[in-house]
Amino acid sequence: AIPVRSSRLPLLSDAMPAPAHLFPLIRNCEISRICSTVCYCHHKHLCCLSSHFAHSHFRYAPQKKFAALCRPKENFNHFIHKADYASTPQRFYLTPPQVNSILKANEYSFKVPEFDGKNVSSILGFDSNQLPANAPIEDRRSAATCLQTRGMLLGVFDGHAGCACAQAVSERLFYYIAVSLLPHETLLEIENAVESGRALLPILQWHKHPNDYFSKEASKLYFNSLRTYWQELIDLNTGETTDVKEALINAFKRLDNDISLEAQVGDPNSFLNYLVLRVAFSGATACVAHVDGVDLHVANTGDSRAMLGVQEEDGSWSAVNLSYDHNAQNEHEIERVKMEHPKSEEKNLVKQDRLLGLLMPFRAFGDVKFKWSIELQKRVVETGPDQLNDNEYTKFIPPNYHTPPYLTAEPEVIYHKLRPQDKFLVLATDGLWETMHRQDVARIVGEYLSGVHHQQPIAVGGYKVTLGQMHGLLTERRARISSVFEDQNAATHLIRHAVGNNEFGTVDHERLSKMLSLPEELARMYRDDMTIIVVQFNSHVIGACQNEEL
Repeated sequence: AIPVRSSRLPLLSDAMPAPAHLFPLIRNCEISRICSTVCYCHHKHLCCLSSHFAHSHFRYAPQKKFAALCRPKENFNHFIHKADYASTPQRFYLTPPQVNSILKANEYSFKVPEFDGKNVSSILGFDSNQLPANAPIEDRRSAATCLQTRGMLLGVFDGHAGCACAQAVSERLFYYIAVSLLPHETLLEIENAVESGRALLPILQWHKHPNDYFSKEASKLYFNSLRTYWQELIDLNTGETTDVKEALINAFKRLDNDISLEAQVGDPNSFLNYLVLRVAFSGATACVAHVDGVDLHVANTGDSRAMLGVQEEDGSWSAVNLSYDHNAQNEHEIERVKMEHPKSEEKNLVKQDRLLGLLMPFRAFGDVKFKWSIELQKRVVETGPDQLNDNEYTKFIPPNYHTPPYLTAEPEVIYHKLRPQDKFLVLATDGLWETMHRQDVARIVGEYLSGVHHQQPIAVGGYKVTLGQMHGLLTERRARISSVFEDQNAATHLIRHAVGNNEFGTVDHERLSKMLSLPEELARMYRDDMTIIVVQFNSHVIGACQNEEL
């Protein structure tokens, strides 16, 4: 039975200033370590619930005997209003500067020059940010300018069963896409430079936050796999101009194939050998945008999303989906999976809204447990390092596993021709979309970027609100409008709303503080890692391109 204690979550309730000496330490996930030392958690037993809850909420749900599963995310208001509990540990409350320090720790902004010496850009710039829930965070992000072709690449990557696969994909995928887009002559030039030991032509200009690191230890291995790919492209030269959609699909599939092959072959270096296996046995979804003038392509594998923010003639904001989730909520995905396997397996392919009853996304990089034959899995595990052979997860075979592969990394590519009313693009992992509707995302980002705040009637959603409470809500909204530009980054502004919005749709500082104060063992119960890129378009350039075509 759950013990009785006071009416609020003691760890998170009423205000208490944080000790001043803690402030410099509050970066990324360190807030959770601070909280765990300041306050004692009396409900750690809530972290282990039945596999039913695990199957309902978590991305990957191995059987109960193979993993200790944490409690799923719930409605936060439900949590803070639970029944009375007996003990009241010391309370901890973050000040607004401390909240800002946490929210802004991973933010990054890049302004694109309108003319780079070759082309006029349709992108003004982009803002990105991340807020961890897992420790360490399993999301990754990437942004780069294509130097030998035109356009920019931007992407978000959501890892599961660890961060290894998301890390590898965030480092490697853009190179595979860039190489896929290169003309035959440039590929030959690059190969000749490698053969003769000359400096290579730079392919990408990366735009990275200092925390967005590269795996130096694996760089040679990754380069060799990429070189093999471009050598094959040289041999297969058809003389035709590369289609962007085809290039994106080929790059996704080839990288996933290389991840699988590297794990099968192994490496004499024990560190690298374990690394490639960790990458292959974990998984990652990816949502990538390629923007070249008015041509926007979005390649999506999994359940991260791309959304276009459109400004209507009356100044209001609307959202246009540029991706579809690859999960059990997508009937076309269920039909696709069924078509790829015998009818005798149909009833076991999707259970409890998961692939084979285990995996939430139906498309992903890595996850070789859903791609390799049982014989190959056993051979790799048995001949692999001890860390792999001693891991129950890697030895576990999914139930009803008869005709692999059950999973693919092939992306669904959507093309959109940009118009002057298309003001921005949001790429985000599912941590955002689980908390906010796309229309709210479009409105919040649109109002932030335009500086025009369209007042909506305060919706109380069936709550009984007194005149005094309504006055408080109106006063709070006025204060919020006056401080709307405290964020210098659109992604940070969106995260503030996603985490701090109350039932009335306004940012509640107390709620925001409580959510950011959750220690590591609690944070993942109520939200997922959140990674957001907001791309702002240059309407004047897009309009000029449109007029030229007329």
